[in-house]
Amino acid sequence: MPNKKKNTSALTEKNGVAPPETLNQKVVRQLQKSRNKPILIEHLVSEILKENQAALSQAITIIESTAQKHQQQAKKLIESCLPFANNSIRIGITGVPGVGKSTFIERFGKLLISQGKKVAILTVDPSSSISKGSILGDKTRMEDLVKEKNAYIRPSASGDTLGGVARKTRETIILCEAAGFDVILIETVGVGQSETAVHSMTDFFLLLKLAGAGDELQGIKRGIMEMADSIVINKADGDNLKAAKLAKTEFNRALHLYPEKESGWAPKTLLCSALKNDGIAEIWDVISKYFESVKANGYFQHKRRNQNKFWLMQTVDSRLKMDFYENPSVKKELELQLKALDENKTTPFEAAEKLLKLK
Repeated sequence: MPNKKKNTSALTEKNGVAPPETLNQKVVRQLQKSRNKPILIEHLVSEILKENQAALSQAITIIESTAQKHQQQAKKLIESCLPFANNSIRIGITGVPGVGKSTFIERFGKLLISQGKKVAILTVDPSSSISKGSILGDKTRMEDLVKEKNAYIRPSASGDTLGGVARKTRETIILCEAAGFDVILIETVGVGQSETAVHSMTDFFLLLKLAGAGDELQGIKRGIMEMADSIVINKADGDNLKAAKLAKTEFNRALHLYPEKESGWAPKTLLCSALKNDGIAEIWDVISKYFESVKANGYFQHKRRNQNKFWLMQTVDSRLKMDFYENPSVKKELELQLKALDENKTTPFEAAEKLLKLK
């Protein structure tokens, strides 16, 4: 008999880790079966309308997906949920990192839930420009709020979207409203990028500030204050209370420099300490008065109509961009132009011109 040839290869295959005996094999088979099972959008919509948060999470994942197979499903989801949307109040919350957005939102959310509200929190974590990764740690930062039955926290990666708003936040709002949430809080990255996106999808824009951080003067120069419906100076406690009161005076002076808002609302500056749960109820009182005012003078519906027009244009822009880059001719020419750029045979402007001339 011929001798068996000894395997001298460095590549060897070892047995994998055996599943523990305590694992319920029936459950394992059900999970494997459900993964391969096609998603029924009608069933998903039905469960969302029953306020099933697991179904809501699954639907948002489909909405956020960039996979081609999910595009039609996402469209059907939005169309099915739209008749049950537009029944909440949407509040945008922004501020620089370290201002205490997560702590503030947790305290604010718990206050609203204690008043019988259902609160959805859409938080946006900054994505790394290098690894493209994102920590998505808001559920750990809001450890008390996440336990509330009437709270839903959905962290999303900002990707390359300006304003710190995830690409599909607008569509996610629609799904949350269909799931019965009557207050939607949208937290932005707050790193100095354009906040136009969050302002264009919310009814009330709340700007969190810190005392003694140089923001009193910077706030006057930055356009973000023009969008704010209220400024809240957080961490107004202990030794920082005196500085916070001084900052409140300075911000009130700054607000007088701006022209009157179309809504007829005069922005208010408030103090709070999210850590000590002070001043949170007063902020909700101001927001409630704002909604009473804008609903009475008709501005609320006027703004919602303008938001729809804005998102129509944004959707067209997004679709045109996606269709452009998915075009086979563009893909082929893009590779050639990128190579030509590397070899200094063209300029970015000439390369762009050639690409844009493709049908």
